[in-house]
Amino acid sequence: MQIVKTFSHMNGEEYLIVHHPELYSEIKSVINDIDAEACKTKVSKEKTMPGQLLFSPKDLNTSFKQRFESLGWSETRYSYYITLNRDLMLQSLEMTTQEQKKFLVSKGEQNPIYSYNQTDFVKDKVAVEVQFGKYAFVAFDLFVKHMLFYSGGVINLGIEILPMKSMQAQMSSGVAYYEGEVYNVMRQGRSSPPVPLLIIGIEP
Repeated sequence: MQIVKTFSHMNGEEYLIVHHPELYSEIKSVINDIDAEACKTKVSKEKTMPGQLLFSPKDLNTSFKQRFESLGWSETRYSYYITLNRDLMLQSLEMTTQEQKKFLVSKGEQNPIYSYNQTDFVKDKVAVEVQFGKYAFVAFDLFVKHMLFYSGGVINLGIEILPMKSMQAQMSSGVAYYEGEVYNVMRQGRSSPPVPLLIIGIEP
């Protein structure tokens, strides 16, 4: 596969180039090593293209997982306790999970709710999500997950890898694509979401 376009939000790509050029090289090599045609295994049941072979999100994800993990990238979980008190939330963001619970209880939160998020691949505080899912999953990545990991001090940069529209047209309906998601981020303004991001558009 190949990178067709990139979109840098809040200097995300610039941060990667300056501080982690070796990681950027790894990401590019992973993408280049993926044989997209070998992942064209899903038989379409769509009314508009019955019987056609489509790119399989499952097979694509497996290929990316194998390549990233072989280079030392690993899944990371960020656990936290929920509070609706903004001041307490801000004070507890960078605490460990145990410290958060103890802190919230000491401030009168009787039963803090435990929750967590996980991201596919993290290395040296750079997170990569490979997304061939529905639109809602990408919106969650960009506006919730990356921001949560960033505000919690787990990452300094979030990267989202998405198919270009030309590739998405050869997948089941509802899959998010690069052009649409970059448009959504651009509409929010130059500082929203408040986390450095690099969105990468790929195709075979």
